[in-house]
Amino acid sequence: MRIQGKMFLGLAVFILAVAFVYGFWSKEPAGTTALFLAFALTLMIGFYLAYTARRADAGAQDREDADVADDAGELGFFSPHSWQPLALGVGGALGFLGIVFGWWLLFFSLPVILVGVYGWAFEYYRGEDRTQ
Repeated sequence: MRIQGKMFLGLAVFILAVAFVYGFWSKEPAGTTALFLAFALTLMIGFYLAYTARRADAGAQDREDADVADDAGELGFFSPHSWQPLALGVGGALGFLGIVFGWWLLFFSLPVILVGVYGWAFEYYRGEDRTQ
């Protein structure tokens, strides 16, 4: 994780330099502001990765003699049968259509989004009395 932190911090310095050069040459406030915001976001990610790397064990990517297979293993649990992303996608699409065609459409998209978020958050919750 140290390498990723250094990469993001280096990218943040580069974006900062580009923001100053762009702001000086173009005198355009929107692009300059966007570049400074990109600098801030990249700096936050780099700081988080560098801070976390001090507290975590060194991974295979931090060693010079590591092979690609050294970092292999289980990445986590991913639900193979969840319908909730579809509900969120449909609700999000209705919401964006509401911006285009009329704000009244948001009243139909909000319940679909809420059902999708609720279902995704609690799809494996069975209660304290049940097992599984």
